[in-house]
Amino acid sequence: MVFLPDESRSLPPPPLLNKGTVWLGFAGWMSALMDNAFNHRPIFGAGVHRQILFATVGCFVGYHLVKRAEYKHAKVDRELFEYIRHHPVDFQ
Repeated sequence: MVFLPDESRSLPPPPLLNKGTVWLGFAGWMSALMDNAFNHRPIFGAGVHRQILFATVGCFVGYHLVKRAEYKHAKVDRELFEYIRHHPVDFQ
């Protein structure tokens, strides 16, 4: 996957319910509700399948964005600790 390199497989996966999945799932659901409102359809009653689809896509995107963020943070931490290990005089 281009989004994450193969070395990210060594990290533990993030939990399925985290702030990224919840917020983007909610945003997807709200976008389906707003689409219903803008097109003068019943807000909650019309297009329930679209509401579920948009919420699911939001959760999927949120999960992978959190996974990418955790990989980036782990990469920065690894580089920082490697620098500290090679320069012990600077860090006492």
